[in-house]
Amino acid sequence: MQLKTLLPGQLGFGTAPLGNMFRAIPEEEARATVDAAWNDGIRFFDTAPFYGAGLAEARLGEALAARDRDEFVISTKVGRLILDEVEDVNARDLGEKGDVFRHGRANRIVNDYSEDATLRSIEDSLKRLKTDRIDIAWVHDVAQDFYGDEWLGVFETARKGAFKALDRLRDEGVIRAWGLGVNRVEPI
Repeated sequence: MQLKTLLPGQLGFGTAPLGNMFRAIPEEEARATVDAAWNDGIRFFDTAPFYGAGLAEARLGEALAARDRDEFVISTKVGRLILDEVEDVNARDLGEKGDVFRHGRANRIVNDYSEDATLRSIEDSLKRLKTDRIDIAWVHDVAQDFYGDEWLGVFETARKGAFKALDRLRDEGVIRAWGLGVNRVEPI
């Protein structure tokens, strides 16, 4: 399946800001932003658990919940799990979250590209997004810009774990397609 057959136009909406990227965004503003995109004809929405520790997915799911599911395309990502464990934002080492999502949820995020984690990640995303299917799942940031010299080992874990799980989920109809969501060409 070619990506262009899945996408309902040439423009999509990336939801990282809905996860309180760089600043705390009020619920009303987040909702109004999704509504404005919808009213301007946007029907492709890209999100990820990483964006505000699930906040962007939850806000997007809420904003799209009353819309006809066959009218839009959602992509999300795997490779990071959002745990129930909460970190004290003032005392914690923000690590990978850095200042980018300082204002997101305080849930702990762990990197995990295994088969089991991928299945859990998709299940959790379906709940946050309030949907029964995901159109495209991207394996998120499995490259040297996030993992440095260790990226090949992380990629191998994804190849043996996440790729296998995503193939299965595609065959089961839970997702329609999957690929790599990376900033570098080497993993491709």
